Amino acid sequence: MPHSLVLNLLPQSLIPPQFLTGRHLHALFLTLVSSVDKELGDRLHDSTADKAFTLSPLQTNSPLFKGGKGGSKLQWEYQQPIPTGTPCWWRISLLDDSLFGKLTQLWLNLNPSHPWHLGPADLYITSIQGTPQSIQPWANANTYAQLYEEASESHRTIHFNFCTPTAFRQGQYDTTLPTRESVFNSLLSRWNKYSGIEFSHIAIESIFPSFINIHTEILADSRSKFIGILGEVSYRVLGEIEPIQIKQINALSDFALYAGIGRKTPMGMGMARRLYYP
Repeated sequence: MPHSLVLNLLPQSLIPPQFLTGRHLHALFLTLVSSVDKELGDRLHDSTADKAFTLSPLQTNSPLFKGGKGGSKLQWEYQQPIPTGTPCWWRISLLDDSLFGKLTQLWLNLNPSHPWHLGPADLYITSIQGTPQSIQPWANANTYAQLYEEASESHRTIHFNFCTPTAFRQGQYDTTLPTRESVFNSLLSRWNKYSGIEFSHIAIESIFPSFINIHTEILADSRSKFIGILGEVSYRVLGEIEPIQIKQINALSDFALYAGIGRKTPMGMGMARRLYYP
C-alpha cells in the first residue's frame, strides 16, 4: 500500500542552505528509520537498488522562497537559510507495506518536543498528514488494489506536473526528454516491483504527447550536477485498444504521486503528480 505522508516541521534554529540538499534530507530520513529499526536503517543506507521510498525537498510557505502553498511549484534549491521558527513541510512516500509497518511506531509515538537534526539545526515534527487535504495535495494513501480498481477504463488524457527536476537514465547517461517510454517504463518498473499486481505489458505504443510546457534546470552541489525538467506534459491514448489497457495506463499515471518519475527520487528529484482538469 503506497503512502504519501507530509511531515510538518518547525526549525528551532536557522537552517543553512548547504544542509537543504537531497543528500542531507536523505540522511535525516535514515535517522528517522534507524530510531525505530536500526537494522532497517542500515539496510536502506547500504542499498543501491531501487528504493521503496521517495523524499521531497524541504518546503516552506514563505514568499522569500520559490514555490507556493502545497501546489504545483515546489522549492528544490535554496540560496539563503531558512530562518528559525519558519513552518516547513516535507513529503515522504513509502511504496512498500512492510516499510510503512516498520515505521508505524515512529508515527504513533511521535514526540513533538523531540528534536531531529538537519545539519546544525534542530527540527520538531509537529504533525503528520496522511490523507488528502484541500491545501495539501501531496498527502494521500491508497492500496494498490484501490489504485487499480479506481483507474478509468475510458479516460484517455493524462496530464503530468513535474514539480522537481526530473531526468531519466538512458544507457550510461541521463536524458531530460520525457518520452512515453521514459515516463511510463519508470512507473511500470516500480508498480511491478511493489504492487503485487503485475502488468506484463502496457500499450506504450498507443501513448502520444499532446502538450509540452517544460524547461530544464541545473541542480549542482559539490559532488555532482543534475539537469532535469520542470513543467507540464500531457499525453493522449490513441487508437483502438482494450479498456483494460487504458485502465493500466491510468493506474500507473495515478501512481506517480507516490512513486515519482525518473532518477534520484529518494533525493527529492522526480516529484510528479497527475493533474485532472475539468
